[in-house]
Amino acid sequence: MLITDPIADFLTRIRNAQQREKQELQVPATKMIVAITEILKKEGFIKDYQLVDTEPQKTLSVELKYVNGVAAIRDLKRVSKPGVRRYVGYKDIPHVMRGLGVAILSTPKGIMTGKQARVEKTGGEFICTVY
Repeated sequence: MLITDPIADFLTRIRNAQQREKQELQVPATKMIVAITEILKKEGFIKDYQLVDTEPQKTLSVELKYVNGVAAIRDLKRVSKPGVRRYVGYKDIPHVMRGLGVAILSTPKGIMTGKQARVEKTGGEFICTVY
């Protein structure tokens, strides 16, 4: 199956799994999705993830996090889409939910949070917001 936007597919799978209160989900792994998942783990939005070596493509197994029965991720939004890319300079990176959420960017220095990009003074493609 051909997926035109794997990042949007990943975010939708997380959203759907949390609505059904699943503990774990499987997604096709790409370098960008693994980097986004690493950020989600560091920021405390998911419990853990594991890269599973399957054929024909590697799979990412993501363990979702719930606090008192409520999902840790309240909302996921894809900002830059394949049809309309959105780029921001480091001065224009928004604060998501006044610092409670995370902006994820793809910069020349790699995938990073908005906070890291501001510190390193680098802009890039505004991938998504999570809170």
